[in-house]
Amino acid sequence: MRYEEPVFRPPSEANSLILQVTIGCSHNKCTFCGMYRGKRFRIRDIEEVKEDLIISKKYYSSVRRIFFADGNALAVPTDHLLELMDFSFAIYPELERISAYASPQDLLSKSDEELAELEKNGLKMVYLGIETGDDYLLEKIRKGVNSEEMIVAGRKAVENGILLSVTVLLGVGGRDHSFRHSKETARVINSIEPHYTSALTLMLVPNTPLYREYRKGLFSPLSKLEILKELRWMVEDIECRTIFRSNHASNYLPLKGTLPEDREKLLETIDFAVNNPDILRREFLRGL
Repeated sequence: MRYEEPVFRPPSEANSLILQVTIGCSHNKCTFCGMYRGKRFRIRDIEEVKEDLIISKKYYSSVRRIFFADGNALAVPTDHLLELMDFSFAIYPELERISAYASPQDLLSKSDEELAELEKNGLKMVYLGIETGDDYLLEKIRKGVNSEEMIVAGRKAVENGILLSVTVLLGVGGRDHSFRHSKETARVINSIEPHYTSALTLMLVPNTPLYREYRKGLFSPLSKLEILKELRWMVEDIECRTIFRSNHASNYLPLKGTLPEDREKLLETIDFAVNNPDILRREFLRGL
């Protein structure tokens, strides 16, 4: 396999074959993110990607999941994606699903018919970074959409049969906007009704705009306990049925459960951690 590093994938794709369909991120403006700063976005030549699949067969006789990388493979034209998906199933007939990151702009730009056809042909899951549901913060972090557009984007995936896993970013509002960030994010999750919701915790990445704000004293990051408070506010308000996780390496406290039925168990775990902070992940063990 040929990769242009660094390569990122969701924790749940640990056992998937990673196939770079695009390089970088087509948006690449979010102030907190440094994942693709060193890459120029481009869609890889379709024949080159097919060659990678052929090469992979020499090393992996059987593959059940493929993840289309990089940052938002759904930016690729639909006919291009369908051709690559068909070829993937030809190489690996036992393939169960293909998944990819998607930006809200990608989902908004695809028609319902396109999304339904992609799902029918094997795109079973997409990962959408919500980050926050607060309109002020969405603009501040340069996400490129407002909360209503984010809701429409997420609903388009859900309504066309695609499993939707969303991520939210604890601490992205800093101390000044923590409460509103948690409540507005829960509102957007309730409106989208994603199948999965994952909470990540902000890590200040050098050479990003948000890091520079922090260095100038313009952004006040949350402490561990303030992060837990924000997490609690969010869990309190999520009413839709969604499988909730905070198992990413950036988090201080791993959680898993299904909301709303496991709400009390999750809140009890958060409260226990607040009173016993020694159980929290140490700073040097956190990662992106």
